[in-house]
Amino acid sequence: MQLVFASHNAHKRGEVQAIMADVWPSVDIVGPKGDPPEEDGDTFTENALIKARAGFIDSGQPTIADDSGICVDALGGAPGIHSARYSPSGEDTDNVSLLLENLNGVTDRRAYFVCVAALVDGDGEVTIERRWYGTIADAPHGGGGFGYDPVFIPDGQEHTAAEMTAEDKNRVSHRGQAFQALAGALVERYQGV
Repeated sequence: MQLVFASHNAHKRGEVQAIMADVWPSVDIVGPKGDPPEEDGDTFTENALIKARAGFIDSGQPTIADDSGICVDALGGAPGIHSARYSPSGEDTDNVSLLLENLNGVTDRRAYFVCVAALVDGDGEVTIERRWYGTIADAPHGGGGFGYDPVFIPDGQEHTAAEMTAEDKNRVSHRGQAFQALAGALVERYQGV
């Protein structure tokens, strides 16, 4: 079965394909047909549904999407839904640099990633939220992953998410947990399709 993944982020699409294939080997994840919609929701759930709805309207096919970001306790939950656009450039390295600058001298570095995975199809909508808890490192480490992975140390780990293998990260990350759960729900929803 083919699902549209409403994201132009090739890193995310590759992660989601690998995550969902572990639960649903026959699923084929393809990119969106239209331009990305404006993500003007106030929550991760609202933004995930905005993308999934737009993808479904553009393609007519069942569409999945996610909205994710990092929330830092000492910054009142920022960057939150603005994680991808935290710095003026929106580039990963600039976002990470601004986050570290804003945490300069801060000892409470607790944070968590949030991912809301969404499905929109002709039968309705499904959303699943998962979180991944940890702390923010003092400096980036590792060359894997993307986004804030080089500065996020998951609880119980000594290394950043960017130092994990893709397989290990997909098994435990916010996105991994959300899309594993969504894949399980979709297998039941589409059994026999």
